[in-house]
Amino acid sequence: MRFWEFVFTALVSEVTPGPNMGYLVALSLAQGRRAGLAAVAGVALGLALLGCATAFGMGLLSEAVPGLALALRWCGVLYLLWLAFDSWRDDQADGRADMAVSFRRGLVTNLLNPKAAIFYVAVIPLFLPTPASQQQVLFLTAVFVAIATAVHAVLVLCASKVRALLFHPDRERAIRRCAALSMAAVALWFAWSTR
Repeated sequence: MRFWEFVFTALVSEVTPGPNMGYLVALSLAQGRRAGLAAVAGVALGLALLGCATAFGMGLLSEAVPGLALALRWCGVLYLLWLAFDSWRDDQADGRADMAVSFRRGLVTNLLNPKAAIFYVAVIPLFLPTPASQQQVLFLTAVFVAIATAVHAVLVLCASKVRALLFHPDRERAIRRCAALSMAAVALWFAWSTR
């Protein structure tokens, strides 16, 4: 197993802009640190689930159904566009329900993220011996989830600091709408860059 090369590759992958990064920054700018960190927890769970699915045969499924990656890509783009629309139109309420919504949206955004699925199916095997065991795949999954969660948490904390500088009750709607437009731009960029 080429562990340190994998750690470097995972770090580079996570600092490369993608749907998770765009969603987490836009959410943190619009709703603050608590909502962003709840979404980070959802993203982490999604990454862990995708890694487990890979360890137990998702790669074989994607080879058997060639259109699966394309369907996943378009579901992810449409979901991000829906989140942008939802952020644009809704008045955001604080509270435990919002934390659950942020967590669930982070989870779904990540489960529909083909960048993460491709990383597990195409990149992780490059760092494993052949044949690789499920334990090795699960170990690299845990390492990847830890790196991704750390990067995502830093993004959320930085975005929430920027929000604190920009936030004023009179500007809340404008900040939320700018974040919604940013999320829509991420969805369109993702659709374009993965074609």
